[in-house]
Amino acid sequence: MSKTDNKITHWMAENGVALLRISIGVIFLWFGFIKYFPGLSPIEDLALRTVRVLTFNLFSDGTMAASLATLECLIGIGLLTGKFLRITLILLLFQLIGAISPVFIFPNEVFKIIPIVPTLAGQYIIKDIVIISAGILLGGTVRGGKMIADPVVAEKAKQVEDEKLDKENKQTST
Repeated sequence: MSKTDNKITHWMAENGVALLRISIGVIFLWFGFIKYFPGLSPIEDLALRTVRVLTFNLFSDGTMAASLATLECLIGIGLLTGKFLRITLILLLFQLIGAISPVFIFPNEVFKIIPIVPTLAGQYIIKDIVIISAGILLGGTVRGGKMIADPVVAEKAKQVEDEKLDKENKQTST
């Protein structure tokens, strides 16, 4: 491998998680912010109907829209700042479960041909699978974990981590 390749992969490993966290934070803050203004979000109607179903119609549309906007903005701010990351990731998971729900609640609006050809709203929803995976990756770093670009160093770090977990598991089982 070239020195340039090593430097690039090291930079990616060093900065990728933070860039992922920040970029998802921007998306959530942006999309959440526009939900405060009725008619601006292209998914507003489907989102409100989904929340109605999930909450058994207990809240007004205005309350649901403001709550969803606030939830998404809080997730965005949490990801952008990196503060309270555990609770932010729990809120993210909660929000994404709701965001994916229309696939099951309103499949005829999410797909032109179920389950092969998504509508524009379906494409909007399906991309959330990537955000769920990103949330899982971010969750793996909340205790200070890092990505390691060098495969030899990564393998050694994995062995050390496995030994530590084995030791902890033995201590808790006795």
